Amino acid sequence: MLNIAIRAARAGGRVLLRHFDHVDTIDVKSKGIHDFVSEVDRNAEQEIIEVLRQSFPDHAILAEESGIHAGNDYQWVVDPLDGTTNYLHGLPHFSLSIALKYRGRLEVGVIYDPIREEMFTAARGSGAQLNDRKLRVTSRKELKESLIGTGFPYRDFQHLEAYMGMFKDLATKSAGIRRPGSAALDLAYLAAGRNDGFWELGLAEWDMAAGALIVREAGGIVTDIVGGDHYLKSGNIIAGGIKIHNAMLRTIKPHLTQRLRS
Repeated sequence: MLNIAIRAARAGGRVLLRHFDHVDTIDVKSKGIHDFVSEVDRNAEQEIIEVLRQSFPDHAILAEESGIHAGNDYQWVVDPLDGTTNYLHGLPHFSLSIALKYRGRLEVGVIYDPIREEMFTAARGSGAQLNDRKLRVTSRKELKESLIGTGFPYRDFQHLEAYMGMFKDLATKSAGIRRPGSAALDLAYLAAGRNDGFWELGLAEWDMAAGALIVREAGGIVTDIVGGDHYLKSGNIIAGGIKIHNAMLRTIKPHLTQRLRS
């Protein structure tokens, strides 16, 4: 199943690369405030689903653009382009993400950066890899030494004030905060040791499903914003090595509203 996910990711990646040199000609539509979809998203998703369907015609699929495709207890979770705004501006930092769940449990995760030809992969119980290199989260213990990834709220601003409080405290207590614009790659980079922690509010399941498994298989901790395991449902996530994850959780806690706690 992991091999098929990798094959599907490469197929989707070829679509993204094919159009990247002329993004000014791409047909773009708005799905909502600061939320865009293009013909490239749709075409890449179609290619990914076609590869998955060839091998697993009975599996269910949850895809960002085409929604739910009914099937059995296996469900693929597909984001054909994570970092759409970057892509549409010609900024070469974006990815696609494919995960597989069986009865709700994450089994396979793939995040592919076609620009750098970096394929981040994981299968439950088998560890995580970048191409052929085994991944491990960093072992940093102090927040003051850590580089933290995040994403600013851009679709739903109901938690913006709480987020800015979290941002302020983590910015002053860490070595720095980065917001590159692709949550999937932020999580992949965490697994690869390129950052030490990550948090974001209001993500969709397809933004983080593959990344969550890759981080966990690289030895990291992934929870929701209150330390539970409902991040795929709530969309609020904190991830890192155990010491940094716990330090982030403590730093964020004073800014949690009742709505975020529920």
